[in-house]
Amino acid sequence: MAENRNHRFYATCPWGLEKLLEAELAGCGAKRMRPTPSGVLFEGTMEAGYLACLRSRVASRVLLEAAFHDYYDSRDIYALARSTPWEEYFGLDQTFRVSISAKRAPLKSLEFTTLRIKDGICDRFRDVSGSRPDVGRGTSNVQVAAFLDQKYCTLYIDLAGEALFKRGWRTEKGEAPLKENLASGLLMLSGWDASKPLIDPFCGSGTIAIEAASIACGIAPGLSRSFAFERLLGFDRSLWTELREDAKSEVNLHAPVRIDAGDISSIVVKKAEANALRAGLGALLEDGRLTFSVRDARELEPLAGEPGVIVANPPYGEQSNPRSATVGSMMRKVADNLKKRFPGWTAWLLTSDRHLPGEMHLKESRKTVLFNGPLECRFFRFDLVAGSNRRVRKSGEESDGNLGKAV
Repeated sequence: MAENRNHRFYATCPWGLEKLLEAELAGCGAKRMRPTPSGVLFEGTMEAGYLACLRSRVASRVLLEAAFHDYYDSRDIYALARSTPWEEYFGLDQTFRVSISAKRAPLKSLEFTTLRIKDGICDRFRDVSGSRPDVGRGTSNVQVAAFLDQKYCTLYIDLAGEALFKRGWRTEKGEAPLKENLASGLLMLSGWDASKPLIDPFCGSGTIAIEAASIACGIAPGLSRSFAFERLLGFDRSLWTELREDAKSEVNLHAPVRIDAGDISSIVVKKAEANALRAGLGALLEDGRLTFSVRDARELEPLAGEPGVIVANPPYGEQSNPRSATVGSMMRKVADNLKKRFPGWTAWLLTSDRHLPGEMHLKESRKTVLFNGPLECRFFRFDLVAGSNRRVRKSGEESDGNLGKAV
């Protein structure tokens, strides 16, 4: 795995964020990129792979291709695993495990195929060294990921280990926590930057606010954690130390930013603050550039200064019964408050309830389909404009007004 030799990689991400990931990977030195659903294939040196793990905010995993070939049945897949030079990646003293995913693969049993890949890896080591490595049953040193389609099998080594959305700071979780990489994707899609005030009125465990503060301060998402590639043979420790030091030098905890997050639960707010402290954002909490407060979203007030951006994952969809009259009434009152107090602001709401705009009596100016785990969601944009909450029909009857306009 020489540092100056090109390799093939596959970086995964939440469905709908592929273009954002492609842009991030380009900044990491990736070449010949090809987006796929929920990921991007690319080529590059091991430095590009290291940087993707360290710097990508939307990637879920970065996988290094170890083998690729067509197949007919599980015997071909076993042969591919046995012919792959695994001894170049890890040793007999390291445990490994195998995961498998497939799309329209013509195999009767993926579980059996997984066992055949394990056998192939072990037999490869026996062929070249006379001994077999241990197959991990829990946490393992090396994770081998297999992907099968109708014709081809690709064997990867996971460079990340734990998923990349695990930044290392989250131990306190609210209800149905939003993954960190999806939260960063929402911020990128919204066009928010540190020059604009940001509010999250449904902060939960604080993920959106913490990701925003980390972006504003230039804190690389992988700076406070370790990665599986550090345990692989051929790991370039001097290069990795240099890349980490470069990332550390970019951190600016004095960055001018104003982020306000709140939740109706005092317990949840305390957890969010604790998460922010573990994320290294204590300086922002101390001087009020990042705030968490207990409040009702129906009584939300704008921050002083220029209009800004609201990005939130409200308690809709799977977090609460989407047809709940109580939740629907609450969200309508939230919308009424936004119309009244936030002219000039832009609100972005992620929800699995595609009828949310109508139920809130709002008109979206844009919607983006995203997946929050297995949930198909919509990320709605609302352009808040000055004017009355109500409009008068020709008949003289009042009706709710729209607050969105096309962009």
